[in-house]
Amino acid sequence: MLGLPSRIKRCRQDAGLSQAKLAEQLGVGRSAVAQWERDNDTSPTVRHLARIALATGVSFEWLATGRGARVIGGKGEDPPAFVLDYVAQSEAEERLLIAFRQLDALAQLPVLAQVEALVNPER
Repeated sequence: MLGLPSRIKRCRQDAGLSQAKLAEQLGVGRSAVAQWERDNDTSPTVRHLARIALATGVSFEWLATGRGARVIGGKGEDPPAFVLDYVAQSEAEERLLIAFRQLDALAQLPVLAQVEALVNPER
């Protein structure tokens, strides 16, 4: 089984991304990606692992553990433990989600309506 540094490097290369391009997408320096790909004690955070999986199109479970299907959507695969499309993908999304969850259910409805109006103004 490939170790985490090898899995990160493999999925980055298979996605056609340089270390610099992946770093740019993650909002980190190229040296961080280089360190993650070396067999040392430097590992990305769970948040960065999730973003690497999104950027490279691999399963989070495979990237993080080496288990499960490498690519989501193949024939006969089990569904992923969670869908990364529904995980905050930026600091702004995370802040919005945290604030939204602090509202009671009735207070969430007008906020949701406002956001949906911004996304779909013709409605």
